Amino acid sequence: MEFQLKTRLDGTIALTSRFHEDAGLQRNKSFYKFIWVRHGSLDIEIDHVVMHLKENEIISLSPLHHVDMLRAEGDYLSLLFNSNFYCIYGHDNEVSCNGFLFHGSSNVMRLKLTLTESRLLEHIIETLREECTVRDNLQEEMLRILLKRFIIVCTRMARLRLEVDQERENGFDIIRQFYVLVDNHFKEKKQVQDYAEMLYRSPKTLSNLFSLYGLNSPLRIIHERVDAEARRLLLYTSKSAKEISEILGFEDLATFSRFFKKMNQKSISDFRREEKKEV
Repeated sequence: MEFQLKTRLDGTIALTSRFHEDAGLQRNKSFYKFIWVRHGSLDIEIDHVVMHLKENEIISLSPLHHVDMLRAEGDYLSLLFNSNFYCIYGHDNEVSCNGFLFHGSSNVMRLKLTLTESRLLEHIIETLREECTVRDNLQEEMLRILLKRFIIVCTRMARLRLEVDQERENGFDIIRQFYVLVDNHFKEKKQVQDYAEMLYRSPKTLSNLFSLYGLNSPLRIIHERVDAEARRLLLYTSKSAKEISEILGFEDLATFSRFFKKMNQKSISDFRREEKKEV
């Protein structure tokens, strides 16, 4: 552990290069996470899917993601924080990352950094390390400012990959709002029309926007969010398939079973048996 600060209001920010060895941090399910491989490589399991991260790759994870660190070779950093320390939802006008860097889908944001981008993030981390040594009543706010800067830089880099310029800003904000709405309503709303109405747009407009940015269709994103939650409940709880189908808002178990098989190319029982056998 390099540094961990806990505030009087149960906020936490932590910086560590040994996340894979810290059982306490791993057990905490409230953290938003940036994991950055600076040298070497890292094998990490996210929602039971293994991801191999290479040098100068960074990912952002929400508290919804189940994370297991499998193998670390080289040097990586984890920057962790909870909503009590910095609420990305409440401060979205500041960082514009909600529904973009952080959302509930298993398709996480993965960025390959350029040398310039890596140096920029390294500068923020070094400043954060320096601030960690200062013990006064301004430290908490300074750390929050540095965290906000780190988030903004990562958001800018991700936007650059999607070629979001000033002319496309409005469309991009609609996409982010769509992701947030899906995270909040996917259990009861599973049609694009539902979200189009909340965004005061037509389903066709949404489809065109997602196509413009090279993203999956709105319907696919809804399905992926439902599927991600289904997989988590199947893997990490003892709930029955029928209970899970009710939680996710399916009209009956048969409908849920058809949906799951279409998304995963295997039945619910086969998925649960095969995946848990590997644990």
